[in-house]
Amino acid sequence: QVQLEESGGGLVQAGGSLRLSCAASGRSFSSYGMGWFRQAPGKEREFVASISWSVRPFYADSLRDRFTITRDNVKNMLYLQMNWLKPEDTAVYYCAASREPYYGGTQYSEADFASWGQGTQVTVSS
Repeated sequence: QVQLEESGGGLVQAGGSLRLSCAASGRSFSSYGMGWFRQAPGKEREFVASISWSVRPFYADSLRDRFTITRDNVKNMLYLQMNWLKPEDTAVYYCAASREPYYGGTQYSEADFASWGQGTQVTVSS
Protein backbone atom coordinates (compact mmCIF):
# COMPACT_ATOMS: atom_id res chain seq x y z
CA GLN A 1 0.00 0.00 0.00
CA VAL A 2 1.17 3.53 -0.67
CA GLN A 3 0.39 6.65 1.30
CA LEU A 4 -0.31 9.83 -0.61
CA GLU A 5 -0.52 13.41 0.58
CA GLU A 6 -1.48 16.32 -1.65
CA SER A 7 -0.50 19.93 -1.15
CA GLY A 8 -0.44 23.18 -3.07
CA GLY A 9 -4.12 23.95 -3.34
CA GLY A 10 -5.55 27.35 -2.54
CA LEU A 11 -7.46 30.34 -3.82
CA VAL A 12 -6.41 31.86 -7.12
CA GLN A 13 -7.94 34.32 -9.55
CA ALA A 14 -9.07 33.24 -12.97
CA GLY A 15 -6.12 33.22 -15.36
CA GLY A 16 -3.69 32.35 -12.61
CA SER A 17 -1.60 29.24 -12.01
CA LEU A 18 -1.09 26.68 -9.28
CA ARG A 19 1.18 23.68 -8.89
CA LEU A 20 -0.15 20.78 -6.91
CA SER A 21 2.19 18.30 -5.29
CA CYS A 22 1.66 14.77 -4.08
CA ALA A 23 4.13 13.08 -1.76
CA ALA A 24 4.17 9.29 -1.94
CA SER A 25 5.57 6.82 0.54
CA GLY A 26 5.32 3.13 1.35
CA ARG A 27 6.32 1.30 -1.81
CA SER A 28 8.38 1.61 -4.96
CA PHE A 29 7.03 4.84 -6.40
CA SER A 30 8.78 4.59 -9.74
CA SER A 31 7.13 1.26 -10.55
CA TYR A 32 3.58 2.58 -10.48
CA GLY A 33 1.49 4.83 -12.62
CA MET A 34 0.06 7.91 -10.93
CA GLY A 35 -2.93 10.06 -11.59
CA TRP A 36 -4.81 13.21 -10.70
CA PHE A 37 -8.58 13.38 -10.36
CA ARG A 38 -10.88 16.15 -9.21
CA GLN A 39 -14.33 16.49 -7.75
CA ALA A 40 -16.33 19.68 -7.98
CA PRO A 41 -19.23 20.39 -5.62
CA GLY A 42 -22.27 18.35 -6.57
CA LYS A 43 -20.42 16.45 -9.28
CA GLU A 44 -18.78 13.08 -9.64
CA ARG A 45 -15.03 12.70 -9.42
CA GLU A 46 -13.42 13.04 -12.85
CA PHE A 47 -10.11 12.18 -14.43
CA VAL A 48 -7.60 14.97 -14.91
CA ALA A 49 -4.29 13.39 -15.92
CA SER A 50 -2.12 10.34 -15.42
CA ILE A 51 1.51 9.47 -15.91
CA SER A 52 2.76 5.92 -16.35
CA TRP A 53 5.68 4.30 -14.61
CA SER A 54 7.56 4.90 -17.89
CA VAL A 55 6.76 8.64 -17.62
CA ARG A 56 4.17 8.73 -20.38
CA PRO A 57 1.52 11.38 -19.68
CA PHE A 58 -2.15 11.23 -20.57
CA TYR A 59 -4.73 13.99 -20.15
CA ALA A 60 -8.42 14.61 -20.18
CA ASP A 61 -9.07 16.16 -23.57
CA SER A 62 -10.43 19.40 -22.19
CA LEU A 63 -7.40 19.99 -19.94
CA ARG A 64 -4.37 18.98 -22.00
CA ASP A 65 -3.67 22.52 -23.17
CA ARG A 66 -3.54 24.00 -19.66
CA PHE A 67 -2.41 21.23 -17.30
CA THR A 68 0.89 19.35 -17.12
CA ILE A 69 1.57 16.24 -15.07
CA THR A 70 5.10 15.33 -14.06
CA ARG A 71 6.81 13.05 -11.58
CA ASP A 72 10.12 12.99 -9.73
CA ASN A 73 11.06 9.39 -9.00
CA VAL A 74 14.02 10.43 -6.84
CA LYS A 75 11.86 12.51 -4.51
CA ASN A 76 8.78 10.25 -4.80
CA MET A 77 6.71 13.23 -5.87
CA LEU A 78 3.90 13.78 -8.33
CA TYR A 79 3.03 17.22 -9.64
CA LEU A 80 0.25 18.93 -11.53
CA GLN A 81 0.99 22.31 -13.05
CA MET A 82 -2.25 24.15 -13.76
CA ASN A 83 -2.19 27.29 -15.91
CA TRP A 84 -4.86 29.70 -17.10
CA LEU A 85 -7.18 28.50 -14.39
CA LYS A 86 -10.92 28.98 -14.78
CA PRO A 87 -13.71 29.09 -12.20
CA GLU A 88 -14.88 25.71 -13.47
CA ASP A 89 -11.55 24.23 -12.33
CA THR A 90 -12.71 24.73 -8.75
CA ALA A 91 -12.67 21.31 -7.10
CA VAL A 92 -10.95 19.06 -4.64
CA TYR A 93 -7.97 17.52 -6.41
CA TYR A 94 -6.85 14.00 -5.54
CA CYS A 95 -3.72 12.12 -6.44
CA ALA A 96 -3.86 8.37 -6.88
CA ALA A 97 -1.48 5.45 -7.34
CA SER A 98 -2.19 2.65 -9.77
CA ARG A 99 -3.32 -0.77 -8.72
CA GLU A 100 -0.48 -2.74 -10.26
CA PRO A 101 3.17 -2.03 -11.10
CA TYR A 102 4.59 -1.71 -14.60
CA TYR A 103 1.18 -1.40 -16.18
CA GLY A 104 1.69 -0.94 -19.90
CA GLY A 105 -1.60 0.70 -20.86
CA THR A 106 -3.18 4.09 -20.34
CA GLN A 107 -4.88 4.61 -17.01
CA TYR A 108 -7.75 7.05 -16.64
CA SER A 109 -10.46 5.22 -14.73
CA GLU A 110 -10.85 5.34 -10.97
CA ALA A 111 -10.81 1.55 -11.03
CA ASP A 112 -7.22 1.66 -12.31
CA PHE A 113 -6.06 3.25 -9.05
CA ALA A 114 -5.91 1.60 -5.65
CA SER A 115 -4.53 4.29 -3.35
CA TRP A 116 -5.84 7.82 -2.89
CA GLY A 117 -4.83 10.92 -1.05
CA GLN A 118 -7.12 13.07 1.06
CA GLY A 119 -7.35 15.79 -1.56
CA THR A 120 -6.46 19.46 -1.75
CA GLN A 121 -8.95 22.23 -2.42
CA VAL A 122 -8.49 24.48 -5.44
CA THR A 123 -10.76 27.50 -5.71
CA VAL A 124 -10.66 29.78 -8.72
CA SER A 125 -12.40 33.11 -8.39
CA SER A 126 -13.80 35.00 -11.34
